[in-house]
Amino acid sequence: MERLEGNTHAIEGDIMSQKESALAPVPDEVGHHYDRFAVIAATKPGDNLHVGYWDSPDSEVPAEEAADRLTDMMAEKLTIGAGSRVLDLGCGVGGPGVRIARLTGAQVTGISVSQEQVKLANSLAESAGLADRVVFQQANAMELPFPAQSFDAVIALESIPHMPDRGQVLAQICRVLRPGGRLVLTDLFERAPIPAAKQPTVDRFHNAFMSTMVQAEDYPPMLRRAGLWFEEILDISEQTLRKSFLWFSARMNQAQPGLETTFGDTMADRFDTADMADIPEYGYLMVVAKRPEE
Repeated sequence: MERLEGNTHAIEGDIMSQKESALAPVPDEVGHHYDRFAVIAATKPGDNLHVGYWDSPDSEVPAEEAADRLTDMMAEKLTIGAGSRVLDLGCGVGGPGVRIARLTGAQVTGISVSQEQVKLANSLAESAGLADRVVFQQANAMELPFPAQSFDAVIALESIPHMPDRGQVLAQICRVLRPGGRLVLTDLFERAPIPAAKQPTVDRFHNAFMSTMVQAEDYPPMLRRAGLWFEEILDISEQTLRKSFLWFSARMNQAQPGLETTFGDTMADRFDTADMADIPEYGYLMVVAKRPEE
């Protein structure tokens, strides 16, 4: 795990990379895509298909346990406890939000643009006996439907790459955070220039999953303009991506009959995430920020 030290004053204009703006996802399209994908991808309630965290490349920790560990790491950085109000921005089918509520005692509100994900997430909260503290609803992170200063913390686990304007989302997060409230998110980024021979693979990945990437140095000025204080950026690519891409590939192959029926083609025709496993220039960030005290 590498802490990145960049020039926090280097970029003051519109810092969204051309790679992001050219492929900016449309929320309604993302929601429709994950409506269809939600039921197929999950093999059991709360079975989110998100990145895991392993201490070393040869770790034998199961992928599901590694995924829970990443959720736990992010929750620790939120510094929350019983009674805290947490916004889960891009909640998936509810696994991380329910886990955070169970481990910390916090009240969690999760949002997704996918109606089917929200249904599955609320069903999970109910089956876990946490429906009184964990609620999921359909909403767009670009226009959060909550009053100012509603939350003590915000977590965004792999959701911001699917949003068309990271800066606008961060400004919305700042608005709904209370003074001193914390944000922890993960994002996809370019660790080094992608070799020309590998760029088509990266482009196919982003097109298949309706996502974009940034560069690490984008974050400090983006956070500052949104009204947030930058605290930490960690490059956790080595601990997360290769094993996760291989795990995703195995899971998608397992779900392929349903994918063919739902999407009208084979997963191999759409994209095999195993193709991303050996692109070390492609990375995964954890970002920590806070709204300053007034």
